[in-house]
Amino acid sequence: MPNLAPVDWMIVLIYLFFIFGVGFSLKPYIASSEDFLLAGRSMPAWLCGLAFLSVTVSSQQVIAIAAAGAQYGLASAQFYLLGAIPPILFLALFMTPLFYASKARSVPEFLGLRFDAKTRTLNACLFALVAIFGAGLSLYAMAWLMQALHIFDILLHAQRLGETWILVIAIAVPAAIVLVYLLLGGLTGALYNQVIQFFVLVAALFPAVFVGLNQIGGWRGLMAQEPVTTYVRQWMGGQGASAASVAVALGLGVAFGAAFWCTDFRVLQTVFAAKDAAAARKAPLLAAAGVVIAPLLIILPGVIAVALPTPHTSEVVHNENGAIYHDITVVPQAVQAGRGLIPARTYSFIDPMAGKPLLDANGKPLLEFAMAMPIAVTHFLPTGLLGLGLTALFACLMSGVAAGIAAFNTVFTCDLYQAAIHKDASDRHYLFVARWAAAGGMVLAVGVACTAIQFHNLLEALALAFAVLNAPQLATLLLGMFWKRATGHGAFAGLVAGIAAAVLHHGVTLPAGARPGYHGGWIAVFRRYPSPFAQDAWTAIFAFAACLILTIAVSVFTRPRPAAELAGLVHSLTPPPPRHGVWWKRPETAAAFILAAALVVVAVFH
Repeated sequence: MPNLAPVDWMIVLIYLFFIFGVGFSLKPYIASSEDFLLAGRSMPAWLCGLAFLSVTVSSQQVIAIAAAGAQYGLASAQFYLLGAIPPILFLALFMTPLFYASKARSVPEFLGLRFDAKTRTLNACLFALVAIFGAGLSLYAMAWLMQALHIFDILLHAQRLGETWILVIAIAVPAAIVLVYLLLGGLTGALYNQVIQFFVLVAALFPAVFVGLNQIGGWRGLMAQEPVTTYVRQWMGGQGASAASVAVALGLGVAFGAAFWCTDFRVLQTVFAAKDAAAARKAPLLAAAGVVIAPLLIILPGVIAVALPTPHTSEVVHNENGAIYHDITVVPQAVQAGRGLIPARTYSFIDPMAGKPLLDANGKPLLEFAMAMPIAVTHFLPTGLLGLGLTALFACLMSGVAAGIAAFNTVFTCDLYQAAIHKDASDRHYLFVARWAAAGGMVLAVGVACTAIQFHNLLEALALAFAVLNAPQLATLLLGMFWKRATGHGAFAGLVAGIAAAVLHHGVTLPAGARPGYHGGWIAVFRRYPSPFAQDAWTAIFAFAACLILTIAVSVFTRPRPAAELAGLVHSLTPPPPRHGVWWKRPETAAAFILAAALVVVAVFH
């Protein structure tokens, strides 16, 4: 359990004061459904950019990507950057102008304008699942983190409450906090709190990385560790990687990453909230510049944690004034069976450090890589900064819940309720529905959090959800924006085919060392991948390809919409944004510099 001093708890309380203060201060300005759902479309570029960056490097990803750093080494930095930077730049240069020119309030509404109502409804249903699933996983991650760090143990044991109450409170408290400031401030409150969360995260993780590198002997000491040099590309299937396997990895990274950055409305709602087209275009560029340094903050802690020596139970015998003393340091079995500071996974959710370690199909301990970031924060940060580190972890996870519920509000209210159930109600009625949608969405997210306990792997759950639900949407969006011949019947059929292909691929494949079940192979095992990440990446590829092929095939045999109706919805039929006269102020120039910086970081982490 982390040794939290009063100053650490004071930092947590100050953070809670600020986020509730933001909600109460914004409540008088929430007068319409557009204020609540879209922040009045009045947010400046810098705030949208920081909120975009906060969602991309935070949420449950701060746990999942740090886990990838511990599990796959520095290669995960290459995967992350090459899977994030090109899609974000593509979004800024080509997709954002169309989103804003269409005046759509959400991605499903854009697809409804571009295709038809059935495509809009299907996409809205798919995204609602993604949003609730993501919010639930963030709640699960917070509950799991509180359990692992024993945050509430002293309070609950003093009240003589059982272990079940620990789980209930660990899920309910963050859910209630997020719901309160969302109901008060809507999307505006969520955006401002995401900016606060981003600065808290940076302030906490920079000292953690600095102390961690100092303990391991600097950059040279880190590179000399065996887990970094030999475990780095295990996800590709071997100790070394051929040029072909590296090319495949990069291709999968770009395609898999684009399915998140270019389609997920939890991220894109920051663009839709911008005050004008120029601000909407600048927001992803500002975020991309910040993502370049993200590996230093969220991947290095995991790499350092797995590279440090593994603790073991030890006994020291010493003699004082003729008396012999035995000082025994007992290390839990899960920690001794782990790698570095990463413990083995156990059967116990109530106390992840207790109980017998879980074994894979080969009899080796399964490692709890999701503990990489929490362990790095609690191990490297001293009193005072420890409170800041824990605040950063909980803040970024609450930000993930807020982003998911805020996006769910908009899609449910605009694309399901208003479009399909009650089209001509007053704006006050839609504001009322949006607030109730927030409450209902949070209840569903709590249910997902309880169910996610059985999955027991946050990284795999996230990757699988993106592969099955986001990858087909990427193909639909790209064809809709850049091929005027694409039709609504083709888009609908392609979405269905993409999801079916993803589910089928997951059902007939399995990662190495896993048993058939929720990891895959629940139909039959025709292929084994070296890691769950590789399996999910190929699932995304199959989903994307199936959607792309069937959309094109059906579109060829169905009648397209007249070109006059597609202005502002298709790239070739939409006037380009005005270009700045000075070349170095143009978005294309900024994108080129950001891409070059990302390639330099990739080379450093090679």
